[in-house]
Amino acid sequence: MSINLTIIEKYLRENKILPTVWCPGCGIGLVLKAVLGAIDELNLNKNDIAMVSGIGCAGRMPVYVDFDTLHTTHGRALSFATGIKLAKPKMNVIVIMGDGDAVAIGGNHFIHTSRRNIELTAIVINNFIYGLTGGQFSPATPLDSLATTSPYGNIDQPFDICRLGEMAGASFVARSTVYHLKELQKFIKLALQKEGFSIVEALSNCHINYGKRNNLSKPIDMFNWFKNNTTLKDEEGKIKRGIFADKNIPGYYKQYQELIKRAKLCQR
Repeated sequence: MSINLTIIEKYLRENKILPTVWCPGCGIGLVLKAVLGAIDELNLNKNDIAMVSGIGCAGRMPVYVDFDTLHTTHGRALSFATGIKLAKPKMNVIVIMGDGDAVAIGGNHFIHTSRRNIELTAIVINNFIYGLTGGQFSPATPLDSLATTSPYGNIDQPFDICRLGEMAGASFVARSTVYHLKELQKFIKLALQKEGFSIVEALSNCHINYGKRNNLSKPIDMFNWFKNNTTLKDEEGKIKRGIFADKNIPGYYKQYQELIKRAKLCQR
């Protein structure tokens, strides 16, 4: 499962100093590993890939990859990515978001991109917290969890990000964790091949801003939590991994081209 030098040389920018800006042990680097592994397995041309991100810890990922990249405003990554896809339909457009970026300030964009089924691949890195801005609770923070803005426990019901995308109309929806890295890479690979809007939720560790307040202060603590509290089956009290939606329905761009043809016929 390790990334060899060939993949590093293929897909990472030579002029970027490593290690990354992410905290030691942060799971975002493992998500990057899974994304690059899936791209390499599919033998995608890096000149045909655009990676778009918003604001937050996850938003730094495009800085390191040797693709066409766009670092956008908070919550608006999917809107910018939609513009790229409609202008350059042959591009493989990958959108990297955190849980706050995707379903808090970006919630409407997430819902309506799912509804439109635009041909994008969204990787939502869910670490249950606003990691970059100080550890506030997010729409994905589990009930009773502690955060800087919920020092006595979170009472807001969290979104199930996968169910939200599934019900809003996305073609492909899956969830895995940074502990289950081979599985995560497999889901990303499937998502990249799917027509329409694909969502892969990657449960990741923020042991600094989430873990230390919730008795999970080391990366290994959170990895063991993912191991013991997620399942491929329906089990009460555990988070379900797996594929939630895999539908064969037309993507938005294809329907948009058909609309243009109809409009031209009507104008004759």
